[in-house]
Amino acid sequence: MNAPVHIDPTSPAYAVPLSELDVSDPSMYQNESWHPYFERLRREDPVHHVAGGPYGPYWAVTKYKDIMHCEVNHDTFSSEIGGIQIEEPPKEMARPSFIRMDPPRHDDQRKVASPIVAPANLANMEPLIRERAQMVLDGLPRNQTFDWVAEVSVKLTTMMLATLFDFPFEERTKLTYWSDVAICNVNAPESPVHSEQERFDELKKMAEYIGRLFNERRGQPPKFDLLSMLAHGAATRDMPPREFLANLVLLIVGGNDTTRNSMTGGVLALNQFPDEYSKLQANPALVDSAVSEIIRWQTPVIHMRRTASRDIELGGKQIKAGDKVVMWYLSGNRDPEAIENPDSFIVDRARPRQHLSFGFGIHRCVGNRLAELQLKILLQEMLARFPKVEVVGDAQRVYSNFIRGIRSMPVRIPG
Repeated sequence: MNAPVHIDPTSPAYAVPLSELDVSDPSMYQNESWHPYFERLRREDPVHHVAGGPYGPYWAVTKYKDIMHCEVNHDTFSSEIGGIQIEEPPKEMARPSFIRMDPPRHDDQRKVASPIVAPANLANMEPLIRERAQMVLDGLPRNQTFDWVAEVSVKLTTMMLATLFDFPFEERTKLTYWSDVAICNVNAPESPVHSEQERFDELKKMAEYIGRLFNERRGQPPKFDLLSMLAHGAATRDMPPREFLANLVLLIVGGNDTTRNSMTGGVLALNQFPDEYSKLQANPALVDSAVSEIIRWQTPVIHMRRTASRDIELGGKQIKAGDKVVMWYLSGNRDPEAIENPDSFIVDRARPRQHLSFGFGIHRCVGNRLAELQLKILLQEMLARFPKVEVVGDAQRVYSNFIRGIRSMPVRIPG
């Protein structure tokens, strides 16, 4: 089983000349070797310029306070100029969604989707989320090894996605497949597609399928699902095809990956820190803080990218207009200057919501409370019915520098 983190100053991260250090290699996140690289950058060069490499020149921002500065100064650090990922999409594949927009267009489109995850609607969803969690958990085998990702995390998040979109329930696995297509690294052998053209072709099929549902909702009275909201919203009902596709991808990925990987990463963390698992079992009232700690610990989105709209100084470095600026959330969530004892998983942490996993400012994840609610209910129902969920082998991670995903994780529930 994957072991807890212990940073080793003799690691290869310290053998590389600082000027050559680049944290963009997806294999670092697949094999969990990223820790000492970020530890070194935070200490020696927290706003670090990478001159070249596979993604071109960029600034790596690794400390919590500097990432927050970029987040709150969205007029200077733009999402619209160059998008939100370190990797530049082919121009013909570029898709504008509201997460890739600056105000005012960002604000107008985000407002359309926000009501579905408002507190009153979350309260209405809670019984359904709980019922499904109970159903999935009660169907799990005892004293047998099975894959937690496939049998729990994917099943629960897929059902939730279908509900949010009012998508045909019997075809709900299409949503998970499209999410995987949208965010996969096409160079990874396990990816569902292996070229940008293949990705585009599959997402075009998604847009055609959901486009038919969208047009149906447009001709019906407004309902409380995401497609109906988009179909009737003044800022979204007449979106060009590429913008429609982009917002679909954003909402599907946003509703899937953060929650799916936190549901798996949380079980892994509890096994890596068994004393914390025991603490939670002894006091289930700690579930709320444990949820936030899981989301910090997992950090499902590894980075977000911005582009400087003007010359600016950050961390003593001169950033020029047009420069690519990458905020490494995974590093900020391990910054000891912002988070006490950040390399430990602590279910009763004093300030558990102080993390960067949902972003901050105008681009803070619109569905963050829904993600927390799903994870909370899962933990509550696990604690109520299982003595323990034991991880019995290594978690197989996704080859990506954007999504910190877990493809599979073998577990066993003692009978």
